Amino acid sequence: MRSLAFTNAKLGFFSAHAIGGISRALAPFFGLALATLAGQVAQAEVSEVRIARQPGLVYLPMVIVEQKNLLEKHGKALGLADLKAKFLTLSGGGASSDALLSGNVDMVMSGTTNMLLLSDRTRGDVKGVAGVGGMPMLLVTRNPDVKSLKDFKTGDKIAVPTVKVSTQAVLLQIAAKQQLGNVGALDALTIQLGHPDAVAALSSPGNEVNSHFSLPPFQERELQIPGVHTVLNSYDIAGGPLANAIVYGRKGFVEGNPNVVKALVAALDEANDLIKSDTTGVLELYKAATNDKSAVEDMTKTMKQPGVVFSTTPYGVMLQANHFFETGVIKTKPGSWKDFFFATIHDRQGT
Repeated sequence: MRSLAFTNAKLGFFSAHAIGGISRALAPFFGLALATLAGQVAQAEVSEVRIARQPGLVYLPMVIVEQKNLLEKHGKALGLADLKAKFLTLSGGGASSDALLSGNVDMVMSGTTNMLLLSDRTRGDVKGVAGVGGMPMLLVTRNPDVKSLKDFKTGDKIAVPTVKVSTQAVLLQIAAKQQLGNVGALDALTIQLGHPDAVAALSSPGNEVNSHFSLPPFQERELQIPGVHTVLNSYDIAGGPLANAIVYGRKGFVEGNPNVVKALVAALDEANDLIKSDTTGVLELYKAATNDKSAVEDMTKTMKQPGVVFSTTPYGVMLQANHFFETGVIKTKPGSWKDFFFATIHDRQGT
């Protein structure tokens, strides 16, 4: 019995050492196999991500991401060696949201309000991925009689990117409630028009559109038109920074491509760092990429205004969400900005 126990002990001893030796010998192969498996898992994500954006200086971070191939760079670091980004420029948030819902793009960069509306309509299938930027928006007019909101009359037409749901349209309603006591007082005067077309309309004295709730750099161009002046500044309405450009997508894509999403957030963070460290350089890049005719000096001044923020942290979400709930646009009372964003940026200090 003692002999058998000894024999078993010896066998256990030698077996353990033998197995240990085999394990050490095969460790490199196991490591290679695991690396290969990880690579296969990473490659299971899409190799091309389609992102829609709109024209405007507030979308500067994504222009940098595109021009410097930052999504590809950060994708490679996460094991997505073949990841490519395809960018499409659409005229407004409505067109961008339609493209997302129809599956023609994977993610959209547009105003927070468009995301809030889609998130409510799809019961959370659409949510924000990250903030992009926020810049003060100006309501301008060529009507010399309009000095404040109360001066707008029936014949005036105010261009906004999307009627009632764009950031500009929502802020106009908030301002109407604050100043006129009626949230919908100016709704009948608003007309849907993309920013470039609105600039052209404002430049034409015969066009019915004589006012525009604009966005940099379009508002700066408009203020150079003789007779055009500012009526309202969004910073005064919001009382602080407000993200009027965010990235949003659908649950299936975001959860099915976690490394693509991580790469995008990292790429935007790097772009924001470049804006701070090399403002002139990135503005030159923006001009070349978008054919913008604005002077770099003028754009630099715009970017130094109070309320300008380029960050993946979303600001002012609850201001807009609460307005939508109070006016019945969304049905569920918002509790936190995180309710409308995927967990990718829940560690940020959004508002």
